[in-house]
Amino acid sequence: MLVKDMMTPNPITATPETTHKQATELMREHHIHHLPIVDRRGALVGIIVESDLFQAQPSPATTLSIYEIHSLLSALKLQQIMRSPVYTTHPDCPLEEAARLMHQHNIGCLPVLEGGAVVGIVTDTDIFKTLVALLGGGEAGARITVEVEDRPGVLAQLTQAIADVGGNIISAITWHQEGKSYITIKETGADFAQLSAVVERVSARVVNLLEHPQCEDTPTG
Repeated sequence: MLVKDMMTPNPITATPETTHKQATELMREHHIHHLPIVDRRGALVGIIVESDLFQAQPSPATTLSIYEIHSLLSALKLQQIMRSPVYTTHPDCPLEEAARLMHQHNIGCLPVLEGGAVVGIVTDTDIFKTLVALLGGGEAGARITVEVEDRPGVLAQLTQAIADVGGNIISAITWHQEGKSYITIKETGADFAQLSAVVERVSARVVNLLEHPQCEDTPTG
């Protein structure tokens, strides 16, 4: 999966001359949290995130009147508070590399450039959506995580064993942690008792085996 597969194309942008008030209205209107800043030629020169707008507002303890605050924010230009330079990516960057950059630099988005122009934006929300898709989140079926030997063919053995008991694999990933190797699979169609038996035979250790992995999504309070 590449950045171009998950990015928001043609994102809403602003200019250095856009005011704080205008930027706030743009974000509210389009339900976004990031604004790439481009100059008159369309070149990326900065970025604003929602928290930047909050931090630029007067303190709640201010003695300024509502009128004075409104006037101040209407005059404040994004060029005064925007972040620059900006970390960026390109459409053909693997999505996991974009996620690594975002994590490494503690940022919530990457403008996507092609030929010097902003053609998209990829955000932490896009990464979350991708994780859900890769792990089969929301799909009916059993979820299996096993510890396995780090050797060629072990994934093929496990998937074949699941297929032999009627399991249709929705997603499968391998991952490593603290020198150990793991496989997580989401499947549907297999008899759970038979599935449990074949998984235990193939794997070194069953870490987690859930027949109904969905979590409650009812809010509290």
